[in-house]
Amino acid sequence: MTFTDSQKKGVTLTVLLHASILLLLFLFGSVLPYPPPQEEGYLVDFGDSPTGQGLEEPSAARGSEATAAAKKAASVSHPANSPQSAAKNTDKNEEDLLTQNYEKTVEMATTARKKIANENKILLDDERKLKAREEKQRRDEEFAKQQQEAEENRLLAEREKKIGAINSRAKNAFGGGKTDNGSQSTGQGNTYGPGNQGSPGGTPGANQYGPGGGEGKGVSFNLSGRNARSLPKPSFPGNEAGIVVVEVTVDKFGKVTKALPGVKGSNTVDTDLLEAARKAALLARFNTDQNAPAFQKGTITYHFILQ
Repeated sequence: MTFTDSQKKGVTLTVLLHASILLLLFLFGSVLPYPPPQEEGYLVDFGDSPTGQGLEEPSAARGSEATAAAKKAASVSHPANSPQSAAKNTDKNEEDLLTQNYEKTVEMATTARKKIANENKILLDDERKLKAREEKQRRDEEFAKQQQEAEENRLLAEREKKIGAINSRAKNAFGGGKTDNGSQSTGQGNTYGPGNQGSPGGTPGANQYGPGGGEGKGVSFNLSGRNARSLPKPSFPGNEAGIVVVEVTVDKFGKVTKALPGVKGSNTVDTDLLEAARKAALLARFNTDQNAPAFQKGTITYHFILQ
């Protein structure tokens, strides 16, 4: 089996790498010290009693003698024929110890309860303060909103007032025209809504308010952002008068795809007038608008007036 140059090179590098790792482990590997270090601690002197006095360590024999002498002295100080006294002293010591520990425990428990109560009080105070700040902020925001709305309404009223004054001055700037008859009226007509119904080329005092005639003249439309290219006149049946409002649906290319006569604003239910208005609305055309909705709704109004 033969190896290529790259395979030989790879095997050589692998062997060298492993040999280097083994050498490093051999040189710098962890070594357990011998002897192992002793555990450290506190040295306590040898003795056979929890109390004592003196600087020199007694021998074992003298230590036992001293212990026996201490026990004898203790028995002399506390005779064996008075077990009640010893019991009383023991009970008293235990009582004193118990009383002292109990008082400390009660004091610690009382302190802990006071600390917890103070912390709870602080938390409740902080929570009340936070709620008060949030409530104040909410009231301030509502007040600011009301002030803003009031200011907007005031500015709007002032703007409308100024526009009305400008229109009035422009209307009366060239007195003596055919509509300058000194009337204080702001509207006239026989349909609905505000405004002076009629035609700019009409005659003041005429009893007809639409620009139409026997052929159904008087066509207007309402389609936001669009212009009319063609508004054909409907065929007028000639036996009924009225206004027909047609709801139209217009596509981007200005074609009327749907017409629904007799919507709000119409003042007649005559089927001949409704049908004539529908057919005329389907023939209407508007400008092309690629930015308009795919199907935009509007209205076309037809005034049918008997001659």
